[in-house]
Amino acid sequence: MTNAYLPLVGGLERSIESFAKEYRKRGHRVVIVAPEYDNSDANELDVVRVPALKNFHGSKFSVKLPYDSLFSGALSDFKPDIVHAHHPFLVGDTALRLAYALKIPLVFTHHSLYEENVGDSETIQKFVTELATGYANSCDYVIAPSESVAAILKERGVKTQVAVIPTGLHLRQYKGTSENFRARSKIPKDAFVVGYVGRLSPEKNLPFLARAVASFLKKEKDAVFLVVGKGPSEAELLSALKELKVEDQLRLVGELKGEKLIQAFQAINVFAFSSQSETQGMVLNEAMAAGTPVVGVDAPGVRDIVRDKINGRLVPTESEEDFSEALSWVHDRAPAERRKLIAEAKKTAKRFSMLRCANKALALYESLQTGRGFERRSGEAEGFPFMQRAEAEWELLCNFTKATMEAAFGPGEADVKAVPSGVQELS
Repeated sequence: MTNAYLPLVGGLERSIESFAKEYRKRGHRVVIVAPEYDNSDANELDVVRVPALKNFHGSKFSVKLPYDSLFSGALSDFKPDIVHAHHPFLVGDTALRLAYALKIPLVFTHHSLYEENVGDSETIQKFVTELATGYANSCDYVIAPSESVAAILKERGVKTQVAVIPTGLHLRQYKGTSENFRARSKIPKDAFVVGYVGRLSPEKNLPFLARAVASFLKKEKDAVFLVVGKGPSEAELLSALKELKVEDQLRLVGELKGEKLIQAFQAINVFAFSSQSETQGMVLNEAMAAGTPVVGVDAPGVRDIVRDKINGRLVPTESEEDFSEALSWVHDRAPAERRKLIAEAKKTAKRFSMLRCANKALALYESLQTGRGFERRSGEAEGFPFMQRAEAEWELLCNFTKATMEAAFGPGEADVKAVPSGVQELS
């Protein structure tokens, strides 16, 4: 159950699609509940589209409307063993209600550091952090996509058990050559390619990245900056390159999918990444699967993958000069040293094979079948069907109220978890 899915192209959407394909290949039935989009595939397998406000605030995202009953009929022939939420808000609320109603375990993947995407208001940042933490504590298990995010969740007060399961990759797809891609993109065969793949959006810290790469391009006339993606930060990226008069070394190719995307990864000599709001850096795993070393700013998700001077460079602070020098370090390696970086990158990617990651996720699902989720919390509510809904709504109300109060007054000032006496007596 997710607030975002295909045809959107991003790490979260691709994660859900990849795991679902792997589970189905192994004989499991997976139903995906997601908002509707104007260009959704009409022939999707087991995807339930719920009514949504499309192009919310001028974006390409849809926001699900709060009418849970509108899709209940579509799930009438599906008897799930697990509900898996990929957001703590909107569809996430529906997931909690559904888990209570069906009395099955609820798993939540904490994909994002949500406070990084809500602007500069400290109060709002605290609110979404508390809301996500409270939601995690209402679930039976939480999945973190990296060790660093798991540590952050525990520091924030997540008491539910946390498993680290990154998004897996089908590593065989990343073998091959990039000669045709370079020719199509007008990249000289012997050019040194600095690459970026992803949304061109503010949370990716692209103005910093563009300035740092531009400084490198100014020194290295044989280098090219390949950018795969599109988004609102495209103008800022172009502006930074024009300022140093290196815009002719830019290759902006838009969004790519499938084989063309893999060829783009193969065409890159070093992957440049400056985002500090990632939880797993899935795109870094993809780069390394193609044998591409990474230069990244030290941040959650990135530090779980990049080993300094082993499979790339980990820049300790957000310094344009240091980042540019790290790119130069990779550029200046002798052929034998470059081959060693490539080998280490591929070795790192093996930790993130889909086989390995799907095995961990399915083992987690299986382990929860003995607990049966809701029954552990309210095993005697069988005679009161409406209680299942009441307790779910109470969980959501408590979580929202606590997050609001702690954002306004600080941690420890809200104790709203006690169940009202009427509910207590009935349950």
